[in-house]
Amino acid sequence: MNRPQIEDYPQWYKGYIDLVDGDVLEILSTQAKAFTEFVTNHADKADYAYAVGKWTIKEMFGHIIDTERIMVFRLTCFARGEKAPIPGFDEDQYVANAHFKDRSLESLCEEFIALRKSNMFLLESLNEDELDRFGNANGNEISVRALVFILAGHVMHHQNVIVDRYL
Repeated sequence: MNRPQIEDYPQWYKGYIDLVDGDVLEILSTQAKAFTEFVTNHADKADYAYAVGKWTIKEMFGHIIDTERIMVFRLTCFARGEKAPIPGFDEDQYVANAHFKDRSLESLCEEFIALRKSNMFLLESLNEDELDRFGNANGNEISVRALVFILAGHVMHHQNVIVDRYL
């Protein structure tokens, strides 16, 4: 799959998209297992937050799961030709209302693997016309192709945050 062009997405997503180097579908396919193994290897830090008011690793993982659902909802809508704008979401409010701290790391890993496996069926079925479609999310135009790359880059970004700030 070709990379999205700079005009395909709002600029604040550039950091995520730039992290993706290689075949995005292959990255997405292997990422669920690789990321869950990475997090499991640091299970002793699952309830750790590096500063007051920052998410724990389990909360960050829950945020990744929620964001995957939202981004895939958006790309499904846009790939199918939806013209109505899709609202944004407040990631901090979602985490605050989700009680990820109360869940086991194992359950979060299982959920992410199942979610990504399900999403891969959709992502692998998209053709070039669908990937080139745009929609409006949170008041901004974005392509389906960009959303696919954001999925991969978002996980990479948070893995980098864990390495830099939690370990």
